[in-house]
Amino acid sequence: MDSAGDRRGDLRIAAGGRIAESGPHLPARPGEEVVDASGLLVVPGGVDAHTHMQLPVGSVRSSDDFASGTAAAAVGGTTTVVDYVTAYRGQEPLAALATWQRWAEPAAVDVGLHMTLTEAVPEAVVAACVEKGVTSFKLYMAYPDALQVDDGVILQMMQATGRHGGLVTIHAENGSAIEVLRRQALAEGRTGVVEHSRTRPAVLEGEAVGRAGALAEVAGVAVYVVHVSSAPALAAVRLARARGVDMMAETCPQYLHLSVDSLAGADGADYVCTPPLRDAWHQEELWEGLARGTIHTVATDHCPFTTADRRAGTGGRAGGWSDFTEIPGGLPGVETRMALVWDGVRRGRISVADWVRLCSEAPARTFGLWPEKGSLAAGADADVVLWDPDACQRLDAAALHMRTDHSPYAGRALAGWPRLVLSRGRPVARDGAFVGEAGWGRYVARHPRPGARG
Repeated sequence: MDSAGDRRGDLRIAAGGRIAESGPHLPARPGEEVVDASGLLVVPGGVDAHTHMQLPVGSVRSSDDFASGTAAAAVGGTTTVVDYVTAYRGQEPLAALATWQRWAEPAAVDVGLHMTLTEAVPEAVVAACVEKGVTSFKLYMAYPDALQVDDGVILQMMQATGRHGGLVTIHAENGSAIEVLRRQALAEGRTGVVEHSRTRPAVLEGEAVGRAGALAEVAGVAVYVVHVSSAPALAAVRLARARGVDMMAETCPQYLHLSVDSLAGADGADYVCTPPLRDAWHQEELWEGLARGTIHTVATDHCPFTTADRRAGTGGRAGGWSDFTEIPGGLPGVETRMALVWDGVRRGRISVADWVRLCSEAPARTFGLWPEKGSLAAGADADVVLWDPDACQRLDAAALHMRTDHSPYAGRALAGWPRLVLSRGRPVARDGAFVGEAGWGRYVARHPRPGARG
């Protein structure tokens, strides 16, 4: 099943790792291996457009590198990831890109790269990135001490990227107001984990999404909002679209399945991510957004840590973190994304076609990977998943392949998991086990816009 619809048929994969043809009752040719997919769904490999492999976060680093993270992605049915390069203030973006490309060499599945800009750069830098296949540029409205840029920089970079066929992605939270709330909490002795959520209220996410839409409207460009977590943010997306703004929204499985209640437990630090987990009622709004097409894609913001690194904190203190501002934020998800979104199909929240669109087709189209990725059409890369809708998979850390010793979904089991995963025609996962190899993945240079909307 792909964008052409749900149908019975066969796929033929050419020796070069591309789909040669599809259709009903294709006869096997001499020497071809036939894989029986009876009772399974045959879908395009997943595209996770938001990951952070081996990302430095203060004194610690996200625990999956490109080898381990992409192997886990393969087991869960994702055959392409698009990771975020970060060019810190004063750093040359093309040098940062070269570092990430080197880090990505051991990847087990294909990898694209976004560029995160933390200050205004010359338009020639934008053009050079696009020339190298990096066609999307992330800007932060949060983290004023390290990543945040002001509205003028956002407008300037939107205009520049638009002229070169690029797309700006936005982390939308009002970072300046959040910083005031964080300082007030610390001054009042409110240092516990739950303050991470209380000082980043949903209304400040909604405000920032609205501001991003206004800036995109002035620039006359599309904009993509990452990890939408709340009803106010989703409402701001709807308002921007009603004005004609080409705004695309991404959410993540953690916002569909977890709530702020997790932060109050003894292991609350293991649930810190940004934006924070919300009250459970926001989940209903997000599922409705998925079904109605208001939310464009589901990615992961995959950024796991070990328990030891969570406890150590970002400040490098001997005794570990002293308050909620020093807890490294990010959750594992690259392996479980497809299954957690499939759970919405089983519960009648979205259709099978929605699932394929959200997890494969739309991210491929949006980020310049189409038609090679996200499709089962002739000529596409043979990134193919044979999905068993009834296979039971536990989500405890020990049952998964992501390099972390805790799981935000511990104790839970889901129905729906890949039986076989192919990357460019080659098996990389079978029956829940990784069967590929480090280095099989390649760097994918992405196409510039326009016409990339899924």
